[in-house]
Amino acid sequence: LSVFSVLVLTLLAMLVVATFLWNGLVLATILRVRSFHRVPHNLVASMAVSDVMVAALVMPLSLVHELSGRRWRLGRSLCQVWISFDVLCCTASIWNVTAIALDRYWSITRHLEYTLRTRRRISNIMIALTWVLSAFISLAPLLFGWGETYSEDSEECQVSREPSYTIFSTFGAFYLPLCVVLFVYWKIYRAAKFRIGSRKSNSITPMTREA
Repeated sequence: LSVFSVLVLTLLAMLVVATFLWNGLVLATILRVRSFHRVPHNLVASMAVSDVMVAALVMPLSLVHELSGRRWRLGRSLCQVWISFDVLCCTASIWNVTAIALDRYWSITRHLEYTLRTRRRISNIMIALTWVLSAFISLAPLLFGWGETYSEDSEECQVSREPSYTIFSTFGAFYLPLCVVLFVYWKIYRAAKFRIGSRKSNSITPMTREA
């Protein structure tokens, strides 16, 4: 290995440890502090779980992959497990961000209807849907034979390149949540702008009457 490769691998190893410790600390804090046992901290905890799984299950095997010159020598089964967890955790992390954005939007625009009880129920539903959808996207190649992740001849292990699966997975794991997040934050911006305008008009009206 060259000096540059050793440096890159060392930085990656440090990133693995830092990711695991940081998200582990987030989870421990949420679990130990009772005031954090509520929305939106349960959504943050769900995202921290996905990040811990990346650090514990995906990144170490990525390091082994890099050390082997990007050749997979750990067999078909472990390759499928690695790819499945990689897609699962990354997709779940993205959808958790989307769930946090939706929770913030509803708490701002529907604060009277969006009670604590309703908020807790909806957040739990969003967490469940996040992991079910992520599991479906990650396991689809194994369940339906949707392309191949492992090549024994070339010692390659990668996400299925089947065109239909690529379209399905990128839409479900990236483009759809991206569109939802952009739309939600645009609506939050409009709601915040409307509130600021209402406050300004309310503060000007009494001064006009006094004049």
